[in-house]
Amino acid sequence: MQKTTKISTKKKEPGKIFVLDTSVILYNHNAINEFGDNDVAIPITVLEELDNFKKGNAIKNFEAREFIRFLDNISGKTTMTEWRKLNGPTKGSFKVVMNEQSKTDARKVFGENKPDHHILNAAIKLKEDHPERKVILVSKDINLRLKAKAMDLHAEDFETGKVKNIDDLYTGSSVIELVNPEAIDNLYNNGFCSLDELNLEEPVPNHYFILKSERASALAFVNPITNRVERVEKRSISRIMPRNAEQVFALHAIMNPEVKLVTLQGVAGTGKTLLALAGAWEQRRNFKQIYLARPIVPLSNKDIGYLPGDVHEKINPYMEPLWDNLKFIQSQYGEQDNEYKRISDAIESQKLMITPLAYIRGRSISNVCFIVDEAQNLTPHEIKTIITRAGENTKIIFTGDVYQIDTPYLDSQSNGLSVLIDKIKHHSIYAHVRLEKGERSELANLANDLL
Repeated sequence: MQKTTKISTKKKEPGKIFVLDTSVILYNHNAINEFGDNDVAIPITVLEELDNFKKGNAIKNFEAREFIRFLDNISGKTTMTEWRKLNGPTKGSFKVVMNEQSKTDARKVFGENKPDHHILNAAIKLKEDHPERKVILVSKDINLRLKAKAMDLHAEDFETGKVKNIDDLYTGSSVIELVNPEAIDNLYNNGFCSLDELNLEEPVPNHYFILKSERASALAFVNPITNRVERVEKRSISRIMPRNAEQVFALHAIMNPEVKLVTLQGVAGTGKTLLALAGAWEQRRNFKQIYLARPIVPLSNKDIGYLPGDVHEKINPYMEPLWDNLKFIQSQYGEQDNEYKRISDAIESQKLMITPLAYIRGRSISNVCFIVDEAQNLTPHEIKTIITRAGENTKIIFTGDVYQIDTPYLDSQSNGLSVLIDKIKHHSIYAHVRLEKGERSELANLANDLL
């Protein structure tokens, strides 16, 4: 008897339509290509908003310009008001939505005529025109997503590149209990022990350990060059003495010449910035310059341009925490001490200098120790831009707290520091330490714990 083959008559589900907000494009200009075989719509209001961002040196200005160029290249000589195929066999189509005249008008609902409400209207109009398809507004703006949901419109964050589980983010160190006492003896007598003695089959390069046996304990790390576990000694750097094991690990990573990229993550008062500055200053003879930088997050919606003075005078108010830590290191010496004068001279001669991140694109930075504070306020693309500027004999140190985000379109999972720690943890020239214990003061610890 001949076997018959059943032919499926099940219809393929129509693809989704994703409507992109301006914030998504400023976060990642390539976002339009991240939705598989689904279709992507760009409200005309988004293009109008991007026009306001195309001038400037910040990363968001670069993202705006790149997206505008992308649309220009892919549209060719035809219009974009009809669905056009994106490049790639697995990609969907895109179009620019001109008609924002939906039956339910967001401008009337929320009582204000603003770009966000035009974008909402465009998404609602698409939902009305395509009732058989799921229309989803994609935005990094939480408030806009809430407004969309209030109007019975599906809304999502842009998830591409996000860290899946922030609670499991790599810490850089761990504790091993009940270690064979002979292994710890070897660490003290020889300075190292084998991976086998700690039962480490596939250790993470430059991972740190607190090793404990019944009679002793030791601090150690995995040296990827020698492929063994080596002892880490507690020592003062620039007269700054580490107060806990994580601070010892942080200084070791900063001082290790084989490690070219360091990340320090921890809450306020754990000593991230101070340790980075102390370690960089101790190694100043190994570098031509020490650069200090932190993202500028304007307050009260006032741009940096509102401040008086040239570019350095404008950024100085934002850089005060760096100066405070530098003054603390300087205060460890007497005013007549040569080291005290050297720090002042280094600032005067720009051996040690503040540099705006906005002007780093296009530069090649060689023989520099580069400290970037508050790195959680950078996007993954901004982090990548900084790292790709590194030339020969350059070391980069990122510090920050992934839970303390000051920019509206980033969170603990999508900020550049979290993504960097998650993606680069297995590389031999990288080391990471999460600082757990606050050491600023008892009062600061109380605030971190209870407020």
